[in-house]
Amino acid sequence: MAGQLRIIGGQWRGRRLRFAGGPGLRPTADRNRESLFNWLQGQVDGARVLDLFAGSGALGLEALSRGAASAVFVEHSRGACRSLEQNIAMLDAAGRAEVISGDARRFLRDRPAPFDLIFLDPPFAADLLDPALAALAAWSLPGHSRIYVEAPLHPAPPELPTGWGLCRERSAGAVWFALLRPLS
Repeated sequence: MAGQLRIIGGQWRGRRLRFAGGPGLRPTADRNRESLFNWLQGQVDGARVLDLFAGSGALGLEALSRGAASAVFVEHSRGACRSLEQNIAMLDAAGRAEVISGDARRFLRDRPAPFDLIFLDPPFAADLLDPALAALAAWSLPGHSRIYVEAPLHPAPPELPTGWGLCRERSAGAVWFALLRPLS
């Protein structure tokens, strides 16, 4: 089953993109993306972005639309990767985007180059958020980095790793989302 998302800001504002559907795939809602990018004003332009558990790529594509220098999309589903590659080509963004088909946990263990913005929105039922947060906490992230986290509101939002601070948080429906930063 295919899905559709809309870019809500930047150079591709209003563009509708199709993506391959799949279990656990739920793009970040327009309203939540709008809040996130309002929180990030002044930090997206020129940023190096990592969209882990990319799925539809809604967050990374939105960042590219708003001026991010580059985005790496890591996704396990081959169908979702194909959709992402097609959307990136359609937006003529291939020079600024890289799609990695593989396991996000393995990617995190390899500790690639530093990123300015990291989006963590794994499938809720897969129990991947806490291990991803722990792996990221082991990275030496620059102090200006921001980490966006999306998780189910119930039973409780995840605990923050030691050394990270909460910049902003909000809930909408059954979803909790927050913007974090390293304290060092």
